Amino acid sequence: MALNPVGICTSITTSTSASASTVFTHQSAYLRVVAVGADAHVAIGTNPTATPANFYVAQGEPEVIAIHRPSSQQVVGVTTGSTTTIDFPEGTGSPFAVGDAVSLSVTGNSNWNFTNKIVLSVNTTSGVNGYFGTRIVVDNDSSSGAPNVTRDGLGTYAELRGVFKVSALGTGSGKLYLQQVQTGGSVG
Repeated sequence: MALNPVGICTSITTSTSASASTVFTHQSAYLRVVAVGADAHVAIGTNPTATPANFYVAQGEPEVIAIHRPSSQQVVGVTTGSTTTIDFPEGTGSPFAVGDAVSLSVTGNSNWNFTNKIVLSVNTTSGVNGYFGTRIVVDNDSSSGAPNVTRDGLGTYAELRGVFKVSALGTGSGKLYLQQVQTGGSVG
């Protein structure tokens, strides 16, 4: 199988206590993992904690784990407060569900950016307070940050994207190397 790396390669130090990675911006449907120094159990999710019941990776044997398709959506409005309301363009839906972890990035204006926040609700009701697009509420306190803004004030482009973390539980001391990849069939 041919692999195309996506994003950066990183590692988690493994031991007999579970440890977690930093936040990954979800960019591919596959995660390649390689355990070095010790076998490892791997959990992937919002805030995972690996246990012996999770995916097993044998030392030195690379594995490719399907992590579902990446999700992202353009943002056309942000309403600040103790939670943050995100507006998507009319005619589009939300690829995110309650409980998903997301990050917001606004090109040219980082005042609204946040990372690894949880979706609290998804509203697809038409015509709510003059808004006809899907709106979601994210557990992000933006009450002391930037003011409410619509498409014209956001900057050149704003995007909400899914994120995840990886947790590893080693059978001893070692490292688990992580790389999002795209697959390209067999080579040879």
